[in-house]
Amino acid sequence: MITARLNVSNSAEIQKNGLEALRQALGIAGTIKFLEQFDHGGSGDYTREKYENEEQEPTDEEIRCMFGF
Repeated sequence: MITARLNVSNSAEIQKNGLEALRQALGIAGTIKFLEQFDHGGSGDYTREKYENEEQEPTDEEIRCMFGF
């Protein structure tokens, strides 16, 4: 059982320490199996959805108006 507490100040350090704690408690294979439980692989068709609602690029005239030219 892990009883030491770590003083962490940023997200990267929390992630690093958390992964190390998992590795120590579960081993590498167990850590991977644990993390895989949270990977749902996404959903939907990203490529189709990306272009489905694509906005028109502004014309040169519209860009000039935006910047006051």
